[in-house]
Amino acid sequence: MRLDGTTVSGGDASQLGIDALAVAVYTRVRTDLLARGTPLSTYRVQLHKGFSFEDARRIVPYLARLGVSDIYCSPYLKASPGSTHGYDCVDHKQLNPEVGSPVQHEAFCNTVREHGLGQVLDVVPNHMGIETFNPLWFDVLENGPASVYARFFDVDWHPVKDELAGKVLLPVLGDQYGVVLEKGELKLGFRDGAFVIHYYDRLFPVAPRQYARILGRGLEGLEARLGPVDTHLIELHSILTAIRHLPERTETRQEQIIERNREKEVIKRRLAALAAASPQVAAHIAANVEAINGKPGDPRSFDELDAILEGGSYRLAQWRVAGEEINYRRFFDINGLAAMRVEDPEVFAEAHQLIFDWLRKGQVTGLRIDHPDGLYDPTAYFLALQERFFLERARAFFDTEHAARAEQWPEVERRLRERWRAEAGANVDSPLRKALFVAVEKIQGGRERIPESWAVHGTTGYRFANAVGGIFVQPSAEGLMTDTYHRFIGEAPDFEGLVYEKKRLIMHNFMASELNMLAHRLNRISELNRRTRDFTLNSLRRALTEFIALFPVYRTYVDNERSELDERDVRYIKDTLRHAKARNVTLNVTIFDFLGDVLLRRYPEHLGEHERAEMLAFAMKVQQVTGPVMAKGLEDTVFYVYQRMISLNEVGGEPENFGTSAAIFHERNHERAVHWPASMLTSSTHDTKRSEDVRARLNVLSELPEEWRQRVEHWSSLTRTHRSEMPDGPAPSLNDEYLFYQTVVGAWPMGGSLSGKALEEFRGRIRDYMLKAIKEAKVRTSWTNPNKDYEEGVSRYVDCCLDEEKGRAFLADLLAFKRRIERPGQHNALGQLLMKLTSPGVVDTYQGCELWDLSLVDPDNRRPVDYALRERMLRSLEQEAEKGRAELCTRLVADMEDGRIKLFVLTEGLRLRQRQAELFRKGGYRALSLSGPRADAAVALAREHGESVVIAVAPRYTLSALESGGLAAAYEETSLELPASYASMTFRDVFTGQQVRPGRHGEGAVLPLSPLLVGFPLVLLEKE
Repeated sequence: MRLDGTTVSGGDASQLGIDALAVAVYTRVRTDLLARGTPLSTYRVQLHKGFSFEDARRIVPYLARLGVSDIYCSPYLKASPGSTHGYDCVDHKQLNPEVGSPVQHEAFCNTVREHGLGQVLDVVPNHMGIETFNPLWFDVLENGPASVYARFFDVDWHPVKDELAGKVLLPVLGDQYGVVLEKGELKLGFRDGAFVIHYYDRLFPVAPRQYARILGRGLEGLEARLGPVDTHLIELHSILTAIRHLPERTETRQEQIIERNREKEVIKRRLAALAAASPQVAAHIAANVEAINGKPGDPRSFDELDAILEGGSYRLAQWRVAGEEINYRRFFDINGLAAMRVEDPEVFAEAHQLIFDWLRKGQVTGLRIDHPDGLYDPTAYFLALQERFFLERARAFFDTEHAARAEQWPEVERRLRERWRAEAGANVDSPLRKALFVAVEKIQGGRERIPESWAVHGTTGYRFANAVGGIFVQPSAEGLMTDTYHRFIGEAPDFEGLVYEKKRLIMHNFMASELNMLAHRLNRISELNRRTRDFTLNSLRRALTEFIALFPVYRTYVDNERSELDERDVRYIKDTLRHAKARNVTLNVTIFDFLGDVLLRRYPEHLGEHERAEMLAFAMKVQQVTGPVMAKGLEDTVFYVYQRMISLNEVGGEPENFGTSAAIFHERNHERAVHWPASMLTSSTHDTKRSEDVRARLNVLSELPEEWRQRVEHWSSLTRTHRSEMPDGPAPSLNDEYLFYQTVVGAWPMGGSLSGKALEEFRGRIRDYMLKAIKEAKVRTSWTNPNKDYEEGVSRYVDCCLDEEKGRAFLADLLAFKRRIERPGQHNALGQLLMKLTSPGVVDTYQGCELWDLSLVDPDNRRPVDYALRERMLRSLEQEAEKGRAELCTRLVADMEDGRIKLFVLTEGLRLRQRQAELFRKGGYRALSLSGPRADAAVALAREHGESVVIAVAPRYTLSALESGGLAAAYEETSLELPASYASMTFRDVFTGQQVRPGRHGEGAVLPLSPLLVGFPLVLLEKE
């Protein structure tokens, strides 16, 4: 029977039956998925050995009461032992045992679901951890190009250096290879039938064909002892024959790869059994291992071990050579994180197998994608995620409703895939294209936007974090703050010039191997055309260096799917080439024209498909390099060098711009409401340089720039005796000293002075932070070339300044200044929280930030969170609110130090979002204006959907108001201007509970701010 009820002949019934089944499944699953709402809010938790699934399960009821809609988890696939972040996955098929067992994971997921929450999971598709045992990487090291996993990792098997052909460079040694070898630090071992190399706690495989060299050593003696007919000796000879017949490690034919993979494991099993059965053979192996391991002091005794290593598929080297010769793509410049090729369908399936299991079961309901700019083709990757998600949900429905027809699933799946691609894959506007909630860790520079073609809901919110914090920076202070900084350090650094300089530094010292690879690929392309073949390798490398150093954003998204390139990508490339030509008058400008042709897909007509594919592949490889260079040069270097106002030095930030205007803030909010209404809104993350509350306090400096100038000059005089004079300048340098003052002012705990253990703990945190900051800056010391004298000098300075006796005068003056800016800093923090709660997007809260959090960069921001305290506070707030909201608000404002006021604002805002879910998911956005003497000292917005309206007003620049009678008095003549339609509405103040009615004013409506600020420092109105 057809779907329309008519029948068909028996010969076609089975075929049409499958088609009808596919249509029914597709329709049902499509309907179910499109009915799902996106998250309203998320709460990020960091899972690791110290905070497990059991710990997370226990806080779920608290998060539900807080008003959170989705718990948002750090990666929890199996990671390197002791990992505190999970971004170093070593096995995609297992949970991290340090976080919990499968049973504990299921219990956690069940608790999340029982409390009505979703779960957003952080996924790392770009790379894997390889510093500890990783079965896939271990197999690649053992078998090279012949490994079944060789294509899983982004390895250049034909690198610039001929000696590395068919090998992986492993820069893991503490000294030069020959020195390490002859010290006896590399040890041959034998276990479970396999030979391995030990280097302290690291383990490396021995190439299977090298087993013959080890086993054959002294074989005549063993034969003499056992006799030719000994069954164990015969087995050993058989094993040696099998080893010699193994396909070579350079084989890339699939059948040979399969044979090698199968036979090498058979050899290991046979060898393990033989060693267990024959004490003589076991002794022979042990004696050979001992002899091959050599004797320190006798260099020639290590020749055999050297030859065994040379015959393998990797080359051990000193860690310092990584920047120039490493031939596998890394996450940034981290040797222990090897990049994966998830553009390969088999790799994609392997890396996401468990994740899709959880998605199919509904245990995970959304994904956060880490570092998408590292992917070869992000657009295709996101589409693959959405397609697979649809098919997994279809499979779950099929298994439940049509279990009797299980054998037909493969054909049903094929038809579902065809339908999905026709509807969602080919149509950028299809809602099915975003059925799975996906947020991406895309960092946007300048006016960079994420491509409309991405099948995602938006970013993780770094741009919002900078915009919302920036509106609390007083723009009129820019000149004074800049002058103070320049005068203090004795120079005037140019931000744009610093970025260019540090990106070149990164390419020269840390990512030269990636640049070499690109230059050689470009050189091969230039040889395809007689008009470009005369470009030298060195000139091509210089052109690439300039292009990447000047490139203004993280990357472009050139691919082969679209007939026309994105106009923004074209503009970025053309502008960069123009700037590069202007800066390099001695370099043949036609080289830049040639580079532009390759990057912009302007191929010569005579080129064939293979040559065009090579040029496209080069362009896509360039895109994978520009992002890491920008991230390392800007975020991980310049942000630790340019210290004008460190609250602006945040991931995704633009410190060259002194804050954000209200107009730009509203413009970005409006754009998000229209195009990315489910993009995440964050203010603190596990990656931020300093927490939201530190930045909020530091922004107050822009309200008293002259006072700040006087203070830093005074502090410098008070602490001069603590500085250490060195040949290359004082420790700390003036620039690092300026960073120190801002850091201490921003991170000092709420309340009064510290003493004893509390001061000791704070001193340790600041010392650790400063040591990390000066290494990241790469000016006087670095991670790769530590300057111990400078580091010790900075540490002594921190310890003396923050010592109760030695730093008494400094601490007293610092504390007095901190007290002055603390309350307006708290108001800034509450204001940015209110703006986050009411802006278009998904509100994200980082663990612990529901109270004041004055953390610095990791690991400081990953300290344990006291959830018991937060639960007690939340219960107390609920009980007090029932007795009287106005009285509760009065008490919260009177004592803001304990953070209860922040918890109150957060939970009231999150619960408002739940009450007004449709408004916050789909509502329009309206920027509201103010009139009066403090019109510029507040930011206001409205959200509208149907009959629902919400108004939010956050005062800013509050220092002068708080010091001259309070907010209500300061805003006495300042009013909120509203549309005329609002005059007939009645609102309820979400915090105080009081009723509010706007008055008419001319052709519009007006709402005086002063009465609304009498009982609480924020305004949040919900239409009744």
